[in-house]
Amino acid sequence: MSEIAPEELIARLRLIRTRHVGPITYHELLDTYGSAFQAIDTLPDLARRGGSRTALTLHSKTQAEDEIADLKRLGGSLLCHDQGAYPALLKAIDPPPPLLFARGRMSLLREPMLAMVGARNASTNGRRFASRLAAGLGEAGFVIASGLARGIDAAAHRGALPTGTVAVLGGGLDQIYPPENTDLYGEIAATGVVLSERPLGHVGRAQDFPRRNRIISGMALGTLVVEAALRSGSLITARFAGEQGREVFAVPGSPLDERCRGT
Repeated sequence: MSEIAPEELIARLRLIRTRHVGPITYHELLDTYGSAFQAIDTLPDLARRGGSRTALTLHSKTQAEDEIADLKRLGGSLLCHDQGAYPALLKAIDPPPPLLFARGRMSLLREPMLAMVGARNASTNGRRFASRLAAGLGEAGFVIASGLARGIDAAAHRGALPTGTVAVLGGGLDQIYPPENTDLYGEIAATGVVLSERPLGHVGRAQDFPRRNRIISGMALGTLVVEAALRSGSLITARFAGEQGREVFAVPGSPLDERCRGT
């Protein structure tokens, strides 16, 4: 992993945590000033010149230092978009997440990856097939990425545990959802990787899960859908994969089963 000076890491966290600074603005500021450390103090003046009527309040250095300390206590670390451990394919999406919170075996993030997603209320056969498929793909050299949801996601993670799996969360790295996957979370953190772009303590909301889905598809060479309704998060992930120029695969299912209409 390429090293980033502690003061620059703190500045980057302050930058992305400052209100009205999203990924696009973050990357533009780094391109313009060369570092977050140089950019952070220019923000209030930039906001004034941009016509803002209210003073811009920067995310404080103390808040950023506390967040990094909490992350270390959890056994995690920050990954920046320009570090070697950051998933190479994820750097190509527009824009890539500036920072990722990560816990586990970072070396897996450099391996070829496939995403597997599907219905939360999956059938027994769907879950069994997802697990077997993930195990086979793992033995063939692919790390399996998914979202730790119940159903197909959980089955895919379990099938890939012996070879390597990555779980991307909608909430913070310390927010396990659904609760019944707590043990699975622990196994993935010990042998695979758990990722999130949301701050510690953040409870995942509806709007966070499409953001999570773009990371799942963005890390992977392709996305494989196993059972999905016509209106489902799994098809959002598949759409992201197509827009990102990645392969999209689907497991066929019964045309009479609503869980297979999407595939």
